[in-house]
Amino acid sequence: MSFSIQTPLENDKISLHPLQESDFETLYNLASDPKVWEQHPNKDRWKKEVFRTFFEGAMLSKGAYRIVDKATGEIAGCTRFYDYNENENSILIGYTFYAVKFWGTGINPSVKKLMMDYAFQFVDAVYFHIGATNFRSQIAISRLGAVKVSEENVAYHGEAPKLNFVYRIEKKDWEEANKKI
Repeated sequence: MSFSIQTPLENDKISLHPLQESDFETLYNLASDPKVWEQHPNKDRWKKEVFRTFFEGAMLSKGAYRIVDKATGEIAGCTRFYDYNENENSILIGYTFYAVKFWGTGINPSVKKLMMDYAFQFVDAVYFHIGATNFRSQIAISRLGAVKVSEENVAYHGEAPKLNFVYRIEKKDWEEANKKI
């Protein structure tokens, strides 16, 4: 099996479909709520021209997905795999956002579990860049067993660098945590 960072994925709760240009308007409608970005380093991503830059980066990554809630058939948000490092046998998951109506519904842990279960078939470590003021995401990723390993300025596509915390979870730790589920 070859490692593709944009293979369709699904579980009982959600499905991940490779992002397409035609997804822009639907995703922008979700992203146009300033509340979505209030803890994010790029707080003005709710503006259409700023979101367009984000979306272009997602398309160029060739690892981005639209997230579909299988219960309703609605698009819930967007996420991606990026920066696969063959030498370190690692990949990053991130650039994730959800419409506010999907917060607290269990979709985020379901998405992350699906992505990590897939990625750990091919890599030994998964990393996450999380904005220094994005407390919701820091808590959420810690609940999945990822640990903060560093801080770095991250330059998002077409945007100025912002301080992010780097979290990591290793394959052996993920496998051990999943035995308890």
